[in-house]
Amino acid sequence: MASAVDARNASTRREKDTLGEIEVPATALWGAQTQRAIENYPISGYRAFPAFIRAMVQIKKAEAVANAESGRLDAKRRDAIVGACDEILAGRHGDQFVVDVFHSGAGVSFHMNVNEVIANRANQVLGGGLGTYEHVNPNDHVNMGQSTNDVTPTSMRLAHLELTKNVCAQLDLLADALDRKAKQYADVVKPGRTHLQDAVPITFGQEIGGWATRVRSASARLRAGRAELCELGIGGTATGTGLNATPGVRERVCQLLAQWYDEPIVPAKDPFASMQSMAPFIRISSGMRTAAIEVSQICNDIRLLVSGPKTGFGELVIPAVQPGSSIMPGKVNPAIAEMVNQTCFQVIGNDTAVVWGAQAGQLELNVMMPGINYALCFSATIFANAVKQLRERTVEGMRVDEERCKELMDLSPSLIVTALSPHIGYARSAALVKRALAEKRSLMDVALEEKVMEKSKLEKVLDPLPMTKGGVQ
Repeated sequence: MASAVDARNASTRREKDTLGEIEVPATALWGAQTQRAIENYPISGYRAFPAFIRAMVQIKKAEAVANAESGRLDAKRRDAIVGACDEILAGRHGDQFVVDVFHSGAGVSFHMNVNEVIANRANQVLGGGLGTYEHVNPNDHVNMGQSTNDVTPTSMRLAHLELTKNVCAQLDLLADALDRKAKQYADVVKPGRTHLQDAVPITFGQEIGGWATRVRSASARLRAGRAELCELGIGGTATGTGLNATPGVRERVCQLLAQWYDEPIVPAKDPFASMQSMAPFIRISSGMRTAAIEVSQICNDIRLLVSGPKTGFGELVIPAVQPGSSIMPGKVNPAIAEMVNQTCFQVIGNDTAVVWGAQAGQLELNVMMPGINYALCFSATIFANAVKQLRERTVEGMRVDEERCKELMDLSPSLIVTALSPHIGYARSAALVKRALAEKRSLMDVALEEKVMEKSKLEKVLDPLPMTKGGVQ
C-alpha cells in the first residue's frame, strides 16, 4: 500500500488498496479499507460496542505475543503492536473505530478497521507515517495467521463473556434485594390473585420471594450458557483448516486470553463448527430473553401493586423518582418499571434478530455475524443497566402498605372461604360467600349467623396467616 498527503487538500491523504486509490482523512488512524466501509455503509450511525472493540484488540495483542514466541514476528513489530493495543485497551483512540455496526458479511470491514488502526499507531511509534505501513502492515503483521472468519466469532465470544458477566451480576444483585424485601414482609398477609380475581391469601414475603427465585434462576440459566463461549475457534483462519496459522499459536493465544479475561478459555475442539454455527450466541440470546420475560412480568406486577394509590391495588409504595404528569400535580408514576418493561421488549426483539441471523449462514461461514453481534451487545448493555436501575431506584426503596393489605383482606370473603371447604363442603362454602358479598357483610358474621361451627373454631379456620402455610386449617 502507498500513501501521500494530497497537495490540493491537506486534510486528506491518498491510500491505495487492491481496488485502487481512495482519500482518507489525513490524521485518521484507519486506512483505505475502513474508508471504503464508511462510504459503503452509512446505515445506522451506530458504532461497535466497547466490549467488542476490546475483544478484538485483545486477540491482536495475544496473536502478536504468540507469533513472536514462535519466531514468526520480530520483537520490534511485536512491541509496537502490543503497545498500540495497550493504548486502545486503556481507552485511547476509541473515536477511530468508525465502521457502522451493519456492514459487510462476517465483519470484514470492522476487522480491517481494527487492523488498520493498530498498524498505523504501531507505525507512528516506530517513526513511520500514517498510511505508509512501512514498518507494520495491517494484513501481514497485525493480522498474521488470522482471518476475519476466525477473529470475528472469537471476538464475539470474548465480548459476550464480558457483557453477560455483568448481566448475571446485576440479576443476582436484584435477586438479593428481592430476598431482603421478602424477609422483611414475611408475615404480612395480602390478597392472592389468579385471573386478576381474589384468590386464597398469600404473604408479601411469599410473593416477592417468588420473584427473587425467578430472577436467580434466570441468572443461573444465562451463566450456564456462558460456558460455550469459552471455546474459541481462533486459529481456524478462513475455513477451519488453519491455513497460514503457525502450529501451537492458537493454544498460546487461548492461554493468554484465559489469563486476561479470567475465564476458562480453551481452543475449540472443532474449529469448523465454531465458524459454521452460531449456537452459543443463540443460547446466550435465549438466556437473556428468558431473563427479560421474567423481569418484565415482575415489573408488570409492581405496576399493578402500586396502582391507584387510592383507586387501585395500592399495596406497594415505591420511591418517587420524577413528577408523573405535565398536567396533573402530585401524580407519581412507576417510571422505572415502565422503562424496564420497554427495555425487556427490546431484548426480546433482539433475540428474533439473532435467531434469523443464526439460521442464515451457509457452508463454512455465517456471514450475518455483525448483525447478531450488535443485537447481543445491545441487549446485554441495556438489560444490565435497566436491571441495575430497577434494583436501585425501585426495589431497594419500596415498602408494603400493611394497612391497605389488611383493608383489602377484610373486604373480600372470597379470600378466606376456601379454608372452610374441608369442614362444611364446597357448596355450602360457596353459598356463604355469595350471601356475604350480596349483603356486604363479613364472612365471619354470616358464618356465625348460620352456625356453621363454634366461634372459637371458626376464628381459627378463618385466620388468614396460617392459610399461607398450607395444609388444612
